[in-house]
Amino acid sequence: MTTTASTVYALCEEVVQSGKGVSRTDAEMLINLPESATLDLLAGAQRIRSTVTTSAAFTCGIVNAKSGKCSEDCSFCAQSKYHDTSAPIYPLIDPNALLTRAKELEAGGAHRYGIVTSGMALSEKELDTVCEAALAITTQTSIKVCGSLGQLSPDMAERLRQAGFSSYHHNLETARSHFSAICSTHEYDDDIASVQNALHAGFRVCSGGILGLGENRNQRVELACTLRDLNVPSVPMNFLTPVKGTRLENQPLLAPSEALRAIAVYRFILPTQDILIAGGRENTLGEFQPLIPMAGANGLMIGNYLTTGGRNMADDINMLSSMGVL
Repeated sequence: MTTTASTVYALCEEVVQSGKGVSRTDAEMLINLPESATLDLLAGAQRIRSTVTTSAAFTCGIVNAKSGKCSEDCSFCAQSKYHDTSAPIYPLIDPNALLTRAKELEAGGAHRYGIVTSGMALSEKELDTVCEAALAITTQTSIKVCGSLGQLSPDMAERLRQAGFSSYHHNLETARSHFSAICSTHEYDDDIASVQNALHAGFRVCSGGILGLGENRNQRVELACTLRDLNVPSVPMNFLTPVKGTRLENQPLLAPSEALRAIAVYRFILPTQDILIAGGRENTLGEFQPLIPMAGANGLMIGNYLTTGGRNMADDINMLSSMGVL
């Protein structure tokens, strides 16, 4: 066994025995190991997933419930009003349409359903609409309802909880040290506050980011450590799909090995959290998607995303089933 492999396996065993993630220093060492260590990282992450994490995979799907004209200038986003893209623009869809999509996703094998809206925050009228939809969904389906509805105040959180939302999703997008290169229309601490408000309200909070925004490897670790410090139970990992008309339209995709390495190191940092692989996985990972569970992830977003299409849901369910993780 090489020295590098021994180091990876030793840290893996420390995590398995303690149930606690590696230090930021050790995580930075892991993510910067030579390419030859990639399979060792995956093997270690898989051991952690199968012994410390909930090994069975879960799936979730989303609906783009309100699209376009977002007031924020996030450099990757097709829905920002600052970008000239072909992304659809429409107001919040009605409760019946939200219920129909929930039933479709439940039939397709999704365990969770995220209602996602563009913009900084919902208006009172829009909040009434999503609460009406959540009450119908929780009455007529068994799928769990998640909101991704912008900045979250304590009062809004309480209303969503009463309506039946069980989870709240609010990404930090990237590391604090890289955020100013991605967004200038709100502060990083605004997003931190929304995550904390969701946690205080008792939501299962889902917060992560997008990799491939021009951040370096250590900044990927920084984001994971911030999420750990916040005690976020679920971490979605997205990969940039460059959209023409955005400021990152020419940003190259991450190499599959780079994406898999990041997933694995996140598992070393976050051994007990759910790690969900979401948008951009098809373009970034391609034929390597079956390695997602082996890299330590235990969740998968299925179906379409916000402004881009996803794989056939049955194909994803079959992939997870064939690997024995569903």
